[in-house]
Amino acid sequence: MSKSIRNSEGATVSAQQSQFVLANSLGFCGGYPGSRHWLSCSVIAEHKGRMQRDDWYSASRVPDEIADPVALGRYAGQRALARLGARKIATCRAPVLFEAPVALQLIGHFTSAVNGGNLYRKTSFLVDSLGKQVFSPLVQIDEKPHEPRGMASTPFDEEGVATRSRSIVREGTVQGYFLGSYSARKLGMPSTGSAGGHHNLFVRSAGPDFEGMLRKLGRGLLVTELMGQGVNLVTGDYSRGAAGYWVEGGEIRFPVEEVTIAGNLKDMFKAIVAIGSDRLVRGGRSSGSILIENMTIAGD
Repeated sequence: MSKSIRNSEGATVSAQQSQFVLANSLGFCGGYPGSRHWLSCSVIAEHKGRMQRDDWYSASRVPDEIADPVALGRYAGQRALARLGARKIATCRAPVLFEAPVALQLIGHFTSAVNGGNLYRKTSFLVDSLGKQVFSPLVQIDEKPHEPRGMASTPFDEEGVATRSRSIVREGTVQGYFLGSYSARKLGMPSTGSAGGHHNLFVRSAGPDFEGMLRKLGRGLLVTELMGQGVNLVTGDYSRGAAGYWVEGGEIRFPVEEVTIAGNLKDMFKAIVAIGSDRLVRGGRSSGSILIENMTIAGD
């Protein structure tokens, strides 16, 4: 490893076992065991007095599926080294490729927008979106609560309502919300078994691998980190601090920092032009990298 690796913010190893039991006044009583294993590492690189950090982690229900510790630490170090020499870029409009870990945040904004509580309070930009197209036609999202070893697998939700596999988005059109019993009653709909959240969301992909996604990006910004909380769930307005890499000719040219990417989630969802096969599972969501056709990038 390079001598530019000067320090770390530490590493974490965790192993948990649990037994969940739920009983309610309607006579329901059920439970199931669970396990979770976690390994993470955060590394700091330095060159000419300027420092950059990056990290990586691996999580699974079973220890055999956790990444090799040496390989994980090396990868975290390589990511930190690659960010050395980062610079700003001029303000422009260009395509933006969200690396898989940050692409999952985009999916998280969607799940919040079609969450029952936000829908019946009308604090979502996707109110009354059931049956309407909100993504580009290539977007397909499935919920699979019974996935073996899934990080969010469960036979029933936090109210004892049975979960089931279902399509959430088909060809860009919303097929289902996330409703617990209370929000379902408020909306005049049945519960979707979503009290406590969603259960294993899979964003399907027929797109290329990561290198292919860079080539499809051509010229634009690859985002590997997002900062700040600039998302207005009521209007869909989106503005986040970002870091990553500038891409020319389908190849990474130099690292970028201290920029802001902005748009509106309504437009961003419909402007998705590719989803990579570089699928990453984080928590209860799985997606590859996501390419958005055009966004405002604010720099110098």
